[in-house]
Amino acid sequence: MEGDWTSVAPRAPGNFAVHAGPNTMAKSSKEATVLGRGMRVRGRVRGDGDLCVEAQIEGEVEVTGTLELREGASIHGTVAARAVVVGGELAGDLDIAGPVTITSTGALRGDVAAAALAIEEGGQFHGTVQADFDLPEAIA
Repeated sequence: MEGDWTSVAPRAPGNFAVHAGPNTMAKSSKEATVLGRGMRVRGRVRGDGDLCVEAQIEGEVEVTGTLELREGASIHGTVAARAVVVGGELAGDLDIAGPVTITSTGALRGDVAAAALAIEEGGQFHGTVQADFDLPEAIA
């Protein structure tokens, strides 16, 4: 079903260019770029700013802001961002400058390099965590 996929390429900071048919649901705002439900993306998604994903993505995602993966959405590939909130399904390795949060509806399968990891009750995590921080002297 090659024709069902949409390609996304970066444009100006804070915006993404979406190349697809007339019924796609991608929109951009000053707050976040949204890849809407019903959209399927294969390839690399890169850009400046925040990204909210309600779609299905197969490939690399790299944003300078926060990535929010909503319930029912999925990413199968590597992710690099300032922060990540996982409310859907994420299968891949994460390289995150700040915190990673897995909500009660989220599932993350992969290795995480982040400043912090929080998992809400009901959230699922399968993988390893590498956190870069200094331990207090009393513990070290």
